[in-house]
Amino acid sequence: VQLQAFGGGLVQAGGSLRLSCATSGLPFTRYHMGWFRQAPGKEREFVAGITWSGGITGYADSVKGRFTISRDNAKNTVNLQMNSLRPEDTALYYCGAMLRVTALSNVRDYNYWGQGTQVTVSS
Repeated sequence: VQLQAFGGGLVQAGGSLRLSCATSGLPFTRYHMGWFRQAPGKEREFVAGITWSGGITGYADSVKGRFTISRDNAKNTVNLQMNSLRPEDTALYYCGAMLRVTALSNVRDYNYWGQGTQVTVSS
């Protein structure tokens, strides 16, 4: 199983980035997907999640209205559109795959993780 996150980079505050996570080796349509982030010295925190069908999404309060998660089940990918970026969004962003959902935000329930892609927002 592989999850490959990409699309990170350096952007000025107020700018946008689109992250993508390409998966292989797992039955993608059985898995719920999530994006988490981890800043230096901090714990990994939930950003956004989406159920297997795309019918339910969830967001951390800090990103609601700015970030949008989506998935393409034909391409086995999950995306995170990030708008109105702020310096506090700076972190390493990870995608995760969860087979049995309890809560999309529960980091312990994710079965697989990608390697992370760095997002840096300058002020």
